[in-house]
Amino acid sequence: MKAVLMAGGKGTRIRSVASDIPKPMIPVGGKPVLEREIGSLREQGFTELILTVSHLGEQIMDYFGDGRRFGVSIQYYREELPLGNAGALLKIRDQLESDFLLINADAVFDIDLRRFAAFHREKGGLATLFTHPNSHPYDSALVIADERGAVTRWLAKEDPRPEWVRNRVNAGIHLLNPAVLDRCGIDPAAVGTVGVDGKPVKVDLDRQILKPLCGTGIMFCYDSPEYVRDMGTPDRYAAVCRDFEAGRVSARNLKNPQKAIFLDRDGTINREVGFLRDIRDFELLPGAAEAIRRINDAGYLAIVATNQPVIARGEVTVAELDEIHRKMETLLGAEGAYLDGIFYCPHHPDRGFEGEIPELKVVCDCRKPKPGMLLKAAEKFNIDLAASWMIGDREKDVEAGRRAGCRTCLLGGGEYGQDLTAGSLQEAVAGILAE
Repeated sequence: MKAVLMAGGKGTRIRSVASDIPKPMIPVGGKPVLEREIGSLREQGFTELILTVSHLGEQIMDYFGDGRRFGVSIQYYREELPLGNAGALLKIRDQLESDFLLINADAVFDIDLRRFAAFHREKGGLATLFTHPNSHPYDSALVIADERGAVTRWLAKEDPRPEWVRNRVNAGIHLLNPAVLDRCGIDPAAVGTVGVDGKPVKVDLDRQILKPLCGTGIMFCYDSPEYVRDMGTPDRYAAVCRDFEAGRVSARNLKNPQKAIFLDRDGTINREVGFLRDIRDFELLPGAAEAIRRINDAGYLAIVATNQPVIARGEVTVAELDEIHRKMETLLGAEGAYLDGIFYCPHHPDRGFEGEIPELKVVCDCRKPKPGMLLKAAEKFNIDLAASWMIGDREKDVEAGRRAGCRTCLLGGGEYGQDLTAGSLQEAVAGILAE
């Protein structure tokens, strides 16, 4: 499979860091970020590369040459005039015969690309976006998908947004079939020529190629907590450098065992109101966002595991629960915190409730104190449960963590044999990180 790296951006927002070299050549840990990308691709078997270059592109071409020094084969497409961030793709269309990897050449990442490719093949679509939560969703394009992972909407930063939205950001890594380029209806020969408006014809990847695929059932999102960060501003660049030096970049690759902090929801993240049925009753506990932000910064996965018997009882629909969780993610994102996963149990063993859902009134393996949700998350994210924690305000939360093999923390005290007790999520996280 070929990989196309888009290395033509000017990097106007990061000029204060380096104004005389192209953005992909800015060093991270002593090497240009593009060299680190190429090394990651080579290690995972992607050795046929096409680099699209423009601004100061001769520096990139001189440094990497034909790629042999780096164990790959590199071809270049040089934009003499700006063609938009996808115009070069149409110009090299005849070199793309099958699925290809498309990457922004100024991102710092370390991900299991084989996993990503396997997901793409399993879904059988024409496009798969690598998506993840981040600490600034309000400043990012967000992707909305259905229960199958098929993308239904694409919200650019400037687009009006629903009040509550999932923190799912396109990370700038894509697996595409070249047929998606044909679907945009733009003649490659027209790209770069003067259009009817008197301006050069440019092509925008998101607006003209990917967004039109929303709702077609052929574009999917691959949600992963692996490390992908843009370094488009001086602050983000500094953060990426810190993460690299601390080893967080490579540690988050899912080929490596992950450590997680599992969180109960009601009474741990948000105020306990009994059975939460009305989204208006959802309110973050003081300090919860700060605590989750500390989990994010420490390199743990932050994963919610919550019993939701209101689904089986017919009191809340799955759509209403999803809306509650979108509110939770929106409120956390506003404070720079994010969740890597949300797992819920919709079952309830006792029958006899008016309006109940009979097929969900079962004894299951996921309802806490059983460990099913934690085990499912461990399988999905390659989590080392022995290196992980479960935090909750009920004994059943602690018991689920113990059965899964995690260490545990009970909020509010108690004598249940947990490893830690704490009065709040903030205190719990502080205690865990201090060990």
